[in-house]
Amino acid sequence: MAPDTIPIFPLPTVVLFPNVFLPLHIFEQRYRQMVADALSGDRIIGMTLLRAPATADEGTPPVYPVGCSGVITHVERLADGRFNLILRGVEKFQIVGEEPLAPGQLYRTAHVSACVESIGAGDREALAFERRRLEARLAPLLERGRAESFLPQTMPDVDLINALAQYLEFEPVERQALLEQPGPLARCRAMMELLDVKALLEKTAATDTVH
Repeated sequence: MAPDTIPIFPLPTVVLFPNVFLPLHIFEQRYRQMVADALSGDRIIGMTLLRAPATADEGTPPVYPVGCSGVITHVERLADGRFNLILRGVEKFQIVGEEPLAPGQLYRTAHVSACVESIGAGDREALAFERRRLEARLAPLLERGRAESFLPQTMPDVDLINALAQYLEFEPVERQALLEQPGPLARCRAMMELLDVKALLEKTAATDTVH
């Protein structure tokens, strides 16, 4: 379980999901400081999505209130002070407030409340069913022979749903909407709806091109 006060790393295109891995290249000075401090402590960073592109003079641009904490599992320190690291999603959270910057501190920290995504016994059967529907929906989109490796059957339902939500070709705000779903079952169903809408739009666009 993540602490209730964590550093936050706002980005314009990245949404992290629980138990999914995310590679990051850290080059800005404030985030170098953030990573260094995290490495000397609990290794936890909170990923949040920016609501709009930040301007150069905007120190605390608005972010979506729901994000996901991650733990640094691997790190490479480069000679010039940059970092390459791997973050593993830990827990979805809701921001309840931000801390004022301490003297010399360059990055933001926030008070967060954990968003528990529990799954009842009945939901487990429904999630397994929805996973099969999602796999069938995605299979034609994958290269023949790669479907099995892309959709590993041994991966738990929740982890697969979260990984697909993070890595399929969705817009950042669409990924954010998936993260904000109340749990993996709702997330899976919402992902199916998104894929159906995208397929319909592509079909309509193709028809318009022909005419």
